Amino acid sequence: MERDSKIYIAGHTGLVGSAIMRCLQSQGYNNLLLRTHKELDLERQTDVEVFFEKERPEYVFLAAAKVGGIYANSTYPGEFIYNNLMIQNCVLHSAYLYGVKKLLFLGSSCIYPRLAPQPMKEQYLLTGELEPTNEPYAVAKIAGIKLCQSYNRQYETNFVSVMPTNLYGPNDNYDPLNSHVLPALIRRFHEAKVERKPFVEVWGTGTPRREFMYSENMADACVFIMETVHTSQLAPHGFINIGTGEDITIRELTTLVAEVIGYKGELHWDTSKPDGTPRKLLDVSLLHSLGWKHKTTFHEGLRLTYEDFVKKPG
Repeated sequence: MERDSKIYIAGHTGLVGSAIMRCLQSQGYNNLLLRTHKELDLERQTDVEVFFEKERPEYVFLAAAKVGGIYANSTYPGEFIYNNLMIQNCVLHSAYLYGVKKLLFLGSSCIYPRLAPQPMKEQYLLTGELEPTNEPYAVAKIAGIKLCQSYNRQYETNFVSVMPTNLYGPNDNYDPLNSHVLPALIRRFHEAKVERKPFVEVWGTGTPRREFMYSENMADACVFIMETVHTSQLAPHGFINIGTGEDITIRELTTLVAEVIGYKGELHWDTSKPDGTPRKLLDVSLLHSLGWKHKTTFHEGLRLTYEDFVKKPG
């Protein structure tokens, strides 16, 4: 990419897209195409094609998606599979039709089987059953990977798929029910601190292990891949994991969140609630071999994220 290349970021208002936008701007990219959902509904093929025909982006970061934690995935399975399939299909097909030079598709680590060997290598895709609590979302993201691979094979496009681990950082969704585990915990512990609650209730047993990556690091990896990696380098799987290669238990996570926020009360575990996948740790050896590693420690990233949270209105 050149600094004046026309770059479209689909989903620039979300956690992932906004991080990519900031990363590009910090590196001097000055010709960014940005549209809110109100300005462009990515689930409407005709509208997306009109946009691509008019604007002719050279590069595309496809970060737009419907996302959420266990509760949201379990409550809105139809929306999670339909919305994500429609967004992917519309944007990827238009990128092909209007000659986009390169596209980067953001997937998710939930594409891997529930009981996949740890850490999860790219070749483990479709080797076992998915986690039931997020299966519709995972199926949509797997379809996106396969769509990229199929277009690359038939039309010689350069559509690269990346599978980030659990992300957190500035501009996250802190909804108490529909957000992912880390932002939900940040809000819950902050409110408990402010309201001086004697305990905080946490779902599950606390034993599952999760990997977390600061969104600014993820964005840096995405820009690095867009600048330097061709899809042919990712054969035969066609995608690449983005993560830290390190994980912690949910119980350790809650303790660390409480420490950063300064909450001194007790933790009550509601073991009647689901744990989700027992462990999700990505193998990032391919990413490291290409010359990229994360820089921000989890504790530092969590501190910066909490600072962002307290600045938000409401």
